[in-house]
Amino acid sequence: MLERVYIETSVIGAYFDDRSDVVSSAQNYWTRLWWDNLHSKYETVISRAVVDELAHPDYPHSQKALKLIENISEIPIEDEVRQIVRVYIQHRIMPKNPVGDALHLALASYHKCDFLLTWNCKNIANPNKFRQIRLCNNSLGLFVPTLTTPNQLIGDYYD
Repeated sequence: MLERVYIETSVIGAYFDDRSDVVSSAQNYWTRLWWDNLHSKYETVISRAVVDELAHPDYPHSQKALKLIENISEIPIEDEVRQIVRVYIQHRIMPKNPVGDALHLALASYHKCDFLLTWNCKNIANPNKFRQIRLCNNSLGLFVPTLTTPNQLIGDYYD
């Protein structure tokens, strides 16, 4: 059975990012390395929230991004997920946007994804927030996904 990876919007955006600053270039490099060589080793999933973000007319490289994810399974956003989002926001674990970071975390947790793949290190892949997330998910009886970036998920690719 393949491990399940929920792919958050920032990863897909980084795949097409053509900015030349060091951070953007590094994220583009690691994202492409993971996607092009390793994403097929996982069961990858997205949500309607990801599709909607990418489909926005102002989203850079929108059409190419949508094409990249066209064969990735979309997990549903159940009412229970929306309740989890409210708890995350109420306890200030995630920012107040109900269709942003809180929703991605709730989806990955509710659907028992092994990993939530993101470049959002402020609110999601932030080791300083992980304890709060783990405690909250445990109190709700939820699975706790590993919150990670593509470069961290590459693992032993070079071995």
